Amino acid sequence: MSSTLISPAQALELVGEGLRTLPFPHAPEGLYDPARYILQLGGKRIRPSLTLLAANIFDADPARFLQPALAMEVFHNFTLVHDDIMDEAPLRRGADTVHIKWDLPTAILSGDLLLIEAYKLLGQAPAHTLPAVLQMFNRTAVEVCEGQQLDMDFEKQTDVTLAEYIEMVRLKTSVLLGCSLATGALCAGASEADTDALYIFGEQLGIAFQIMDDVLDAFPEGDTFGKKAGGDIERGKKTFLYAKAMESMKAEDRDKLLSHYGKPGAGHVDFVLDFFISNGIKNAATQAMEAHFQRSLQALGTVNGPTQVLHQLAQAVYERTF
Repeated sequence: MSSTLISPAQALELVGEGLRTLPFPHAPEGLYDPARYILQLGGKRIRPSLTLLAANIFDADPARFLQPALAMEVFHNFTLVHDDIMDEAPLRRGADTVHIKWDLPTAILSGDLLLIEAYKLLGQAPAHTLPAVLQMFNRTAVEVCEGQQLDMDFEKQTDVTLAEYIEMVRLKTSVLLGCSLATGALCAGASEADTDALYIFGEQLGIAFQIMDDVLDAFPEGDTFGKKAGGDIERGKKTFLYAKAMESMKAEDRDKLLSHYGKPGAGHVDFVLDFFISNGIKNAATQAMEAHFQRSLQALGTVNGPTQVLHQLAQAVYERTF
């Protein structure tokens, strides 16, 4: 158990330096330049930071596990490159997406390279932990793909239950947070109970964060996103608010909602927003968000070690100050 704790800022510094010095070859440029490009676009880099902070609970020198931590970020960026292709997204973190800056075949191939690089980095975990680390990562990688498929399937569905939506979020977003934390714990020799608790902590925090994301898209607080309210509504995106409304409303009210949901224009968006407020959908989403956040903290509270830095980071993520 470690008595020397690093801060999230120190973890981010380690991650940033590690990403800058990844030993990508220079040629062929068309393969390696896009990989370098996406990794240097920034982002919160919370996943590798969580790996280092989790490892630090059980080991005084988390920098020993930087390579497995970087694997979490490289894999995450692999998913972003391919997600952007599937979504036909022009921008990522305010810059051109890889398939726009280069082209579609280049983006596919460079994305594949990032996945391979993630496995190379993960292979540098301590030898005695590697089987467990790989088993968890392989499971997580499959689950992330399952979550992405469900998200695409939901675009074509009208009826999406709340349970189906939460499962999609868990798979697409939350399991990688859980895996990042559990990887750090495994590398540092944590017990099975502590590793499982940290996984649940990340999983539940991720679900809370996504529900919050849905609420803030519909009801932004100030300039949190720098965009108008209801972007998901106009696009017809299936969110927690949508699934909750469809599950809890009578058929006639669902029909009213569907007559406006996914339609462009302020009038349609305003109707949906008023609907969510007057029918208690917004309040229900806020309560669910808080419930998942509390579950994450409860799991963290069972970990046998100094977890105050992770607790503070979770609060910062929840309050969107990280």
